[in-house]
Amino acid sequence: MLERRDARLADLTTLGVGGPIDRLVEVATRAELVAAVRDADDAGRPLLVLGGGSNIVAPDSGWPGDVVLVRSRGVTRTDTADAVQLEVEAGEDWDALVALTVAEQLAGMEALSGIPGSTGATPVQNVGAYGQEVAALITAVRVWDRTARTERVLMPAELAFSYRDSMLKQRPGVFVVLSVTFALRASDSSSPVSYAELAKKLGVELGDTAPLAQVRDAVLELRRGKGMVWDPADPDTRSAGSFFTNPVVPVGTAVPECPSWPAGIGADGAAQVKLSAAWLVQYSGYGKGTRAGRVGTSSRHSLALTTEPGATAAELMAFAGEVVSAVRTQFGVTLVPEPTQVRP
Repeated sequence: MLERRDARLADLTTLGVGGPIDRLVEVATRAELVAAVRDADDAGRPLLVLGGGSNIVAPDSGWPGDVVLVRSRGVTRTDTADAVQLEVEAGEDWDALVALTVAEQLAGMEALSGIPGSTGATPVQNVGAYGQEVAALITAVRVWDRTARTERVLMPAELAFSYRDSMLKQRPGVFVVLSVTFALRASDSSSPVSYAELAKKLGVELGDTAPLAQVRDAVLELRRGKGMVWDPADPDTRSAGSFFTNPVVPVGTAVPECPSWPAGIGADGAAQVKLSAAWLVQYSGYGKGTRAGRVGTSSRHSLALTTEPGATAAELMAFAGEVVSAVRTQFGVTLVPEPTQVRP
């Protein structure tokens, strides 16, 4: 366990914003993670648990307590008759895990290639891309319950997964993810390709499969083309990926020109569709490369908001607010930010 007093949140987040940290604690094991959380709670110090820093907007004022940087490692494999179970420590790099599954010919994660961040964060917002979501793979999440002060294993029904959401996200600060268990299929062929852009890239029909390595390579190429693969040398990747979730609305209120996809039945019994947030942003006057000082949209993808060195969280959120207002005025649709805006 390492401790520092000179760190800044801006140096630990892909958006590069955030002020000084009172106390940074880097942990390398599950036991150290629990110990660091208990230490902060026992002392009554504000606590922020941080993985890859790829999905948060950190406060300009910094953090007046402990930031626990999760760097635990380990992947435990268990083969069963029906699947291959991988229990993965929270600090494992997500894309490295996906690469491992492809190399070991385990299907299920291949379309989630190139997403930055750590494995422990994936169940929190039900990470998904190109037709796959972790909710379809997760069989258990081991957590530290800060209220009960004990370890618990949460099952999928308890996690209440939905589109970019979960019980963990709805109850921030209650649970600290220690490990995530996934069930994968032993195969050199992918899951059925269900995303049109990816199917076109692979030259297959929707519902077809393809070799795992080809799917991973295709996804990485698509993401790089949009500036969505983290690269410190590429200013377009200084982002949190897609900044807004695709809004889900009743069919009757859909925007006629906007690309959309079926999204099931809502609580009121009405059919719903998912609208393209990128299209809404683009056609509200905030297309690729729109800048407002040190913040703006990526030059390669209107849905990614990027920052320049020296930018602040306040500037970023003000720009995001302008985008939300423009989309609401133009199309009557409200966009919801995907990254978590952290407050002390």
